[in-house]
Order: sequence, then C-alpha cells, then structure tokens
Amino acid sequence: MKWCHIPVAGHALLGVADAGGSIELLRLVGSENTYRLQPFSSFALEKQCLALSLDWSTGKAGRASDQPLKVISSDSRGQLHLLKVTEAGPGLQGVATWQAHHFEAWIAAFNYWQTEIVYSGGDDGLLKGWDTRTPDTSIFSSKRHSMGVCSIQSSPHQEHLLATGSYDEHVLLWDIRNMRQPLADTAVQGGVWRLRWHPFHRHLLLAACMHGGFRIFNCQKAIENQEACTVSASYTLPDSLVYGADWSWLNFHLLPQTQQSLLLGSSAGSNLGARTADVVHNRKAVGQLLGLPSFDHLADHDGDSQARPQSGGKGWTSVHPLTENTKNSSRLHTPGTKICDSDLCLETAHLDISLLATCSFYNHVLHLWKWDNS
Repeated sequence: MKWCHIPVAGHALLGVADAGGSIELLRLVGSENTYRLQPFSSFALEKQCLALSLDWSTGKAGRASDQPLKVISSDSRGQLHLLKVTEAGPGLQGVATWQAHHFEAWIAAFNYWQTEIVYSGGDDGLLKGWDTRTPDTSIFSSKRHSMGVCSIQSSPHQEHLLATGSYDEHVLLWDIRNMRQPLADTAVQGGVWRLRWHPFHRHLLLAACMHGGFRIFNCQKAIENQEACTVSASYTLPDSLVYGADWSWLNFHLLPQTQQSLLLGSSAGSNLGARTADVVHNRKAVGQLLGLPSFDHLADHDGDSQARPQSGGKGWTSVHPLTENTKNSSRLHTPGTKICDSDLCLETAHLDISLLATCSFYNHVLHLWKWDNS
C-alpha cells in the first residue's frame, strides 16, 4: 500500500497492490467524526498473477501541472505495468506492460526526478533500469546484489541518488549516473524488504530488515565520502519478520499545540524494554490515533512481544512505541483539520519528532513509533 503525495480530485488516494493481481485505488473521504476509504478505481494486471508492488510518480512531493500522474507496478510473473491516473473517467488506465525479470519482480519504483525512468528488482538478483518510452530493452542491468532485489527507492531530496535492498542483507546507495559501482554498501543483518527515505530529513533512510527488525540509517557520510551508512536507531522484534516500514508525512510543527503536547508526552516514562501497549497490537487504537475509522477487532496478539534495541545503534534510546497514554488521548488529526501540504512541509523541515510505522509477519502486528532525533 502507498499513499499518493498529492490530492486527486480533492481527495487523498491510497494505492493497493493485491494478491488477486489488481491495483486498487481508494480515496479518503471525511465525514463529521471520522474518515473512511472509498473505492475509486481498479485495474487487473494479468490473469493468474500476484501484484507485488506499486509506486507513484509523485514521490518528490509534487508535479508540474502538465505532468501526468502515473503508477508503476510489478507482478509475480516478472512483468512491469505502467498505468496512468485520470481524475475524471475510469481512473486507472494501462499504458504499457513488459517482461522485466525471469522470476518474481518484487519491486518497481520511479525515478522521482525523471518519471519516464523506472527501476525494478527481481528474484533473479537483478536490478534494472527502464525508459518507459522504449521499454523493450533495459537501460542498465546490475548483478551487484547477490540475491533477490526486493526494495528500491529514489531519493526525493537529491537527484541521481538511489537506494536498493536485497535478500543478501545489504543496502546499496547508487549514483544513477554510474551504475557500475555503488556509492556505499552497508550490511544490515536481515533481508531488506522495504526502504523509505525520510520525507523531510534528506540523509535519513528507514529499512525493514525482516528478522533483523528495522533500522534508521544516516547516509550523509555514505553520500559525501562513499562510506558505509551509520545506524541512528534500530529495533529487533522477537519472533517476527519486519516486512513493512514507513514514515509519517505529518509535520509535527504544523500540528495544533495540544497535539504536539500529546506526542511529546506520550512516552516520557517508557523504556526500550517496556512492554508495548495495546496501541501497537491493535489497529483499532492506531486508527484512533490517525483519525481513521475504528475497528473492533482486526489483529490477534498475546501482548507479550517486546521491542529490543540493537547493540551499537547510536541514538536508539530516543525511539519509543506509542503508549497507552497516547491511545487514550485525543487524535493526531481530525476531519476539518488540514493535513500539511507537502511543499510547505519541506520548507519547514527542521522538525525533530518523527512518526513511523512498522508491520511484521508471524505475529501480525502493526507498530506505531515516535522517534526524537534531536
């Protein structure tokens, strides 16, 4: 699942790649007391395949008025699918489909600075680049990863910068002008299933590392001096595989003062070994935090999971799960309150409080975290 970072026909859009082989678009519709997701458009990729990933062409926080809104998706048959989104009419329309990999195409992603270019990673261990205007032949093919490539993201802050991750337990940073050798190679002790650049801090990269938990990397030295990334924070989650991780685009400094106080005080008494409260085991509570619909029962868990700091992670004491105090307080966002415009958020990118979410396999838990990186 991935949100589009610009409104479409006045609504926020959520894109979903599903196991039925379709791309679904859902729009967020507000009412007096809550939000709900309403079907907007659907596109079937291929018969007898799984949709494995999607990316929006708007990852760089905006687009020119004449630039089409596009989605790139990958599937279990190794194909890529380029779609366009129209605000009126059918919504999703197919533009091109081509064979990219011999096995599963785990990930597809746009170059956010030049959206005619997309990247793909497959179970064949290949990282490839494509010009969607002539997709018959890749513009590069790299075997630098030794196992399946399952995560790719173009930096929204720095042109030519690309991050990739693999089952080989390495995160690579690339200057796309030279794909023969990566800028930096960082071992992470876990297959890298998802990578996300921070929406405001240009050097921070979040990684979901399966059995290795999640890590927050500071990539400044890697980018400037071609050194390995440094770990700013990391957590391992016992008996789970962390498959998803993402940052919140809510700008803390643009939230009402009462909601800032809520976040600042939410974990003052917590510690890294403390049991995470119901909010990280029950998506009903998470929905209440974000102003989303409440659900009575969406996750089962015995509540015994604990988050553990990874040794050697600098600054790890500032990462906390949101606690019961937060769950029982007012919502972060309510209908009628404007979520920050992405351009405005980027202009005020001095915030020290970050919200992030992770999800894990086996124990079926969605965690919501607050990180103070001051």
